[in-house]
Amino acid sequence: MNYNLLGDTGVLVSELCLGAMTFGGGDNAGIWAQIGQLQQDEVKQLLKTSADAGINFIDTANVYSFGQSEQLVGEGIRQVGLNRDDLFIATKVRGKMGEGVNRQGLSRYHVFQSVDASLQRLQLDHIDLLYVHGVDEATSVEQIVQTLHDVVMTGKVRYVGVCNWPAWMVMKALGIARQHGWHSFKAMQYFYTPANRDAERDLLPLALDQNLAMMPWSPLAGGFLSGKFTRDQTTTGGQSRRDTFDFPVIDKEKAYDLIDVLVEIGKQYRVSAAEVTLAWVRQQPGVTSTIIGAKRLDQLQSNLHSTTLTLTPQDIKQINTASQHEKGYPHWMVDRQMAGRFPENKVAKKGEEE
Repeated sequence: MNYNLLGDTGVLVSELCLGAMTFGGGDNAGIWAQIGQLQQDEVKQLLKTSADAGINFIDTANVYSFGQSEQLVGEGIRQVGLNRDDLFIATKVRGKMGEGVNRQGLSRYHVFQSVDASLQRLQLDHIDLLYVHGVDEATSVEQIVQTLHDVVMTGKVRYVGVCNWPAWMVMKALGIARQHGWHSFKAMQYFYTPANRDAERDLLPLALDQNLAMMPWSPLAGGFLSGKFTRDQTTTGGQSRRDTFDFPVIDKEKAYDLIDVLVEIGKQYRVSAAEVTLAWVRQQPGVTSTIIGAKRLDQLQSNLHSTTLTLTPQDIKQINTASQHEKGYPHWMVDRQMAGRFPENKVAKKGEEE
């Protein structure tokens, strides 16, 4: 297992992060029951296997099975006997956690209450990384940034990050934090997979430019790139959550072409399409730690094994070609206007020595 710096924090996190979205799923869990229903014994096994493989990064959220995931993570860490000081634990705030009108969002009221509740469920005295889990248009960005700064100052949270915000809003938050000298985002968690490369338009360039850690979620596109799905086999008979919970959104017709390429590359290395996919994500510029999820031990072991695979430039080119996405405006206009901006051998391009 390799370790990468979390932005400019000086903290090293494993190149794979154990996602806990499959933990819980009991009674009244809603959609989470379709994603996974792992209970304590199974969670303990996954935690121990991950730790033994060198994973020091665990990702959960308060809304995952409405607190059950956090509870199982916290109790699992205690029962397995993992050293808290060797772990970097992330959770999230924003989702609806009850029927009360203020039990969701990013108000100061809800954030502070949620942090206390998460700490209790996780059996921790601090959260290493707290993500805002999405946009809350009812609360101003300035109010959110100030709240996150204040919650860090309490000592209950070490660092803050962001999920699912548009790039312009992330940059606005960074600007506000710098203007006031407040703690700012250090990490970004976004949907990124060869089946959906939208993050390459603005989000990954932002992460690289601002030195923010990038953690892709759902790198296998909700299991669609596991190798179980093909044009000839569009369902797994309930073996994959995609059969009942068709999320996140991808272009399936295009993804089938991509799967053919992933399978062929996998045959060369005697690995699964899933392992090829995880290797591709891991090797992308700007990616810090890829979030993996598993419902079974063999799935986790396969995910862990992907770190032993290094794709060649030709492999990556094949996958990139099969997964090519539209750049969108204004990106295609930028490319068009920059063509010829630097006459060959006459003008030194930015970053080149004259």
